[in-house]
Amino acid sequence: MKKTYIATEKDIEHNWHIVDARDKILGRLASKVASILKGKDKPYYTPNMDTGDSVIVINASKVRVTGKKLKDKTYLHYSGYPGGLKKYSLENMLKKNSSKVIYLAVKRMLPSGPLGYKVIKKLKVYDNEAHPHKAQNPAVLEV
Repeated sequence: MKKTYIATEKDIEHNWHIVDARDKILGRLASKVASILKGKDKPYYTPNMDTGDSVIVINASKVRVTGKKLKDKTYLHYSGYPGGLKKYSLENMLKKNSSKVIYLAVKRMLPSGPLGYKVIKKLKVYDNEAHPHKAQNPAVLEV
């Protein structure tokens, strides 16, 4: 009878990957990045452990969306006070803070809870080509 394999801390190897978001579809990019962050692309994936890699996303301001999402998709922020609901369209979010668009898309694809909070810290998103993670020698990943 075969036994189920469960990874231990000494088995897990964390690497760094760099993803270029230039002309990539937002949802497809976010689902691939979320999968890498969780470690689902590794043979020793264990659902209750952090087996994933760190991901750097560059050129976040050049990401694409399909259809009428630029006008129709809205992001909501509520301060908790009466009249404190703020609505931003995707078009405004891309102008104001394009890295947050990719960050939120990936974060909402990850599980909520302690493991999800730990995993999302391994995501770094930048609006242009420059990033301060050269020392980690990230491998270029085609998505």
